[in-house]
Amino acid sequence: MSVSSVEKKPTPLLGDGTYNAVKKSATIILPALATLYFALAQLWNFPEPEKVVASITALNTFLGVLVQVSKKSYYASGHQYAGEIQVHDDGHKKTASLVVDGDPEDILSMREATFRIQDTGENPMPKS
Repeated sequence: MSVSSVEKKPTPLLGDGTYNAVKKSATIILPALATLYFALAQLWNFPEPEKVVASITALNTFLGVLVQVSKKSYYASGHQYAGEIQVHDDGHKKTASLVVDGDPEDILSMREATFRIQDTGENPMPKS
């Protein structure tokens, strides 16, 4: 099993499933619910449409902030990468090695994978 030179990744604020549910709620469900309630309240005289819509909007704003903070922590954690491509320069040619975070067999079950590039800087050769 190959292990990346990168230390253990910090955990993102929200897991994938939770992030997707919160994002869907903030971008689709709550705005639609607020609009639906406000429209029906005008037709059917539902109670206090302004307070209900304001409450839904406040919750939606909080969830939007949570999504953005979680997105930032996700990218800071490095979880979007399956490993790294290490570039080595021996002075005559550059070679690359693929280093996978975790079990290399896991790569076979992925539809796609993203790798960060790590230039090792070994024996850098001046450019002509």
